[in-house]
Amino acid sequence: MMNFEHVNTGCMDDDAYPWMPFAPYSDAVKIKYFKADPVRGEIIALLKVPPGESLPMHHHTGTVIVYTVQGKWRYLEHDWIAGPGSVVFETASTRHTPLAIPGEKDDVIAFNVIVGELHYLDDKGNTVAVENWKTSVNRYLAYCKSQGIVPKDITSFAG
Repeated sequence: MMNFEHVNTGCMDDDAYPWMPFAPYSDAVKIKYFKADPVRGEIIALLKVPPGESLPMHHHTGTVIVYTVQGKWRYLEHDWIAGPGSVVFETASTRHTPLAIPGEKDDVIAFNVIVGELHYLDDKGNTVAVENWKTSVNRYLAYCKSQGIVPKDITSFAG
């Protein structure tokens, strides 16, 4: 028998994973990690961003797909606005600065599938921080410890 015949379909219950500050970048922006896959270097997470808040300018080394669940957002570098149901494919190795549209009533909630590293940049384009599956796991474990939460193994797909 092949291994794939033994893999169970899993369901990740939203309530079983905590929203936590996306520190040190923002206390207002929240992130919820579902998976951080060390083999593919993939992160599956939700972001919650209040209207008017922006994330740091960044570029990434791999594929990033963003599905907008709620709210409206854009990149400062582009004219389009993503709203509920929009799918954005980020262009790797390009600089972009996500912004939740000011004046909207709803927070942006976006489902993200990120492969590889995110490089956060200063105004001159210099890398000031690097995020990946491992930094995500470390942030999640530190938050769980600080809140007295028993962490789930977000690196496993074993059920």
